[in-house]
Amino acid sequence: MQQRILGRTNKTVSVIGLGTWQLGADWGEVDEADAFSVLDAAYGAGVSFFDTADVYGDGRSEALIGRWLKANPQAHLTVATKMGRRVEQLPEAYNLDAFRAWNDRSRTNLGVDTLDLVQLHCPPTPVYSTDAVYDALDTMVDEGRMANYGVSVETVDEALAAIARPNIATVQIIINAFRHKPLEEVLPAARAAGVGIIARVPLASGLLTNRYTLNTTFADNDHRNFNRDGSAFDVGETFSGVDYATGLDAAKNFAQLAAAEAPEATSAQVALAWLAAQEGISSIIPGARTADQARANAAAGSLQISGGFNASVRELYDTKLRAAIHPRW
Repeated sequence: MQQRILGRTNKTVSVIGLGTWQLGADWGEVDEADAFSVLDAAYGAGVSFFDTADVYGDGRSEALIGRWLKANPQAHLTVATKMGRRVEQLPEAYNLDAFRAWNDRSRTNLGVDTLDLVQLHCPPTPVYSTDAVYDALDTMVDEGRMANYGVSVETVDEALAAIARPNIATVQIIINAFRHKPLEEVLPAARAAGVGIIARVPLASGLLTNRYTLNTTFADNDHRNFNRDGSAFDVGETFSGVDYATGLDAAKNFAQLAAAEAPEATSAQVALAWLAAQEGISSIIPGARTADQARANAAAGSLQISGGFNASVRELYDTKLRAAIHPRW
């Protein structure tokens, strides 16, 4: 497993981390036994970075990780959480009193006194440019509630606004073989500033596994069923904002390229390895609903990708996907 420095946290983490939205909600049902199996499998395969949020299952994901940490006190692990999406999304909701209350809840769920990394969870755009917000976050660090803070963003402009702030440790953003704009604009700025990049939705909500068809059905409580048009939350979180049929077609092309590049690996593993090869990526956080998925994702952390494959992926994006991405990104 490749290791990277996580931006201004100065912590060393695995290039393949674990996103735990699946363990909370919105991806179909994952029972507790399966959730703990996923955490065990990921850590056993070399994953040393877990990412969660207070809104995933209204705290279920955090609480499960907290119980796992208690059962594994020897684990060398960095846990990042996120805050802010459990309230009405108004800029004025992001203030020190609210931060303290949200932070108390997350610390209780995770069973720790000091959180490793807390990220604002895709707040309203004006929040990224509000001085008082960053003053409040600095106060939280001074109080020992959290060691570092970062942001999770939807757009390139939001990422760039955050990167300009002196104490932002990390930026979490959607990047994958179907969404390249952050590679072109965000990663260079982050590298120059020493800010870590956490890549989320790295498999385009599963499209890059090449396992879906037009006839694939998803559970009623799976966002890939109910949020394709952005009716529940930002549409970019579902299939990276790409039309499903267009994404399926591009996924077939990607799988063909992947098979030629690394016949021993799956399309998903090659997609993760391609992303890990992009300069400036700190950690990638694919989710997993089973232990096998967690182990397969982790295996991508030692897979090498050629320059020729990188060029082919760029060509696929330019010819089939660039025009299909929602203008917001």
